[in-house]
Amino acid sequence: MATGGRRVVVIDDDPSIREVAAVALRAVGGHEVHTAGDGTEGLEVARRVLPDAILLDVMMPVHDGPTVLGRLRGVPELRDVPVVFLTAKVGAQDISRLDGLGAVAVLTKPFDPMNLSAELAAALGWDT
Repeated sequence: MATGGRRVVVIDDDPSIREVAAVALRAVGGHEVHTAGDGTEGLEVARRVLPDAILLDVMMPVHDGPTVLGRLRGVPELRDVPVVFLTAKVGAQDISRLDGLGAVAVLTKPFDPMNLSAELAAALGWDT
């Protein structure tokens, strides 16, 4: 299946990151994008839209990305949805720790909006 038309949820507490990611994934990737500003809202949005993938910020107040990922895995209809972490922490130790939490991949901030859709597709094994 081509990447266009996939349903993606972007969960990030930074409104500018959410907006840039959403616009990039829509305009460049042709995806249907839904956004959330925190983990609780992200879970609600994901339950409502049943996404093909979730792009999840690691560092958020109240519930961080790993906590949200754990909660997603506890929801039967979301258990198998691939999650890609989005983080500004790029140290090898940080990436290694995140890789061990069950996310499919880790993408770093700042990201190139023109390449975000291709990076997500590559991480998820989607055809481009």
